[in-house]
Amino acid sequence: MTKEILPKFKRLMPLIPALLLSGCTLDLLDPRGPVGRGNRDVMLLEMGVMLCIIIPVIIMTLFFAWKYRESNTKAEYLPTWDHSTKIECFVWGIPAVVILILGVVCVWSSYYYDPYRKLTASDPSRKPLNVEVVALDWKWLFIYPDQGVAAINQLAIPVDRPINFLITSDAVMTSFFIPRLGSQVYAMAGMQTQLHLLADAPGDYLGQASNYTGAGFSDMRFRALAMNDGDFDAWVEKVKQSPNALDSSTYPDVAAPQQAAPVTYYGRVQPSLFDGIVAKYNNGMVMNKSTGQMMHMQPAPSEAQMKE
Repeated sequence: MTKEILPKFKRLMPLIPALLLSGCTLDLLDPRGPVGRGNRDVMLLEMGVMLCIIIPVIIMTLFFAWKYRESNTKAEYLPTWDHSTKIECFVWGIPAVVILILGVVCVWSSYYYDPYRKLTASDPSRKPLNVEVVALDWKWLFIYPDQGVAAINQLAIPVDRPINFLITSDAVMTSFFIPRLGSQVYAMAGMQTQLHLLADAPGDYLGQASNYTGAGFSDMRFRALAMNDGDFDAWVEKVKQSPNALDSSTYPDVAAPQQAAPVTYYGRVQPSLFDGIVAKYNNGMVMNKSTGQMMHMQPAPSEAQMKE
């Protein structure tokens, strides 16, 4: 019985790598925004350039192994051969050309898709939406300073409107990433990083932490809901109806480590709370976003300070 099964199993072994990839998603190859599309195109271009090397090498390896097999007595035998200018040109010339092409693409894409580069909508009258992002253990806090609301593990954004993300962390360093919209940017305590994205189609997109941060890392995900203006306004009104308030007295509990945190809304948010979170790690100093000058402010309290 075993002798009958083993040969059939061996024939299926080439499928094992495909089964291992069944848990992967194609979000990076199915973007829903200009930055995501640009990143995908650059990635495919670089893969295409590298395949121009890999495929010929595989073909030549198989060809040489077949041509110079032991049983082929007609293959030429050159025991005194030691140099070929033609081979040297291929060995050194083609890698140099590939590195040059990849280098040019890398430099160009680094500037053109710079996360700090502001985006413009197809309709110039649509002003960007400001969202302040705080990475916590192990959840994401999204503050809408202009709307005065906040949410845990849920991000709502209007379609065809640039989003200006201001990102920091009140825990260990991690990375903010919405694969279908584009670039990832680090979130670091005491620092303010920026990311500019735009969604050009409604949808429910995965957002995640892409930098390992410990026990609750696997649940540090959120849903990015891209919606039309009417639905976004309705979402903001729904959040405003929440009785929860986010201020200096409630923030330490919100920031406390929590695994698999549910979506939670906050109908009121203390102004400049984001700046206070950044100031915790800079002796009360934070950069004024409008002037670029450093200013002093009251840091957001920590859970330990509240217990004291």
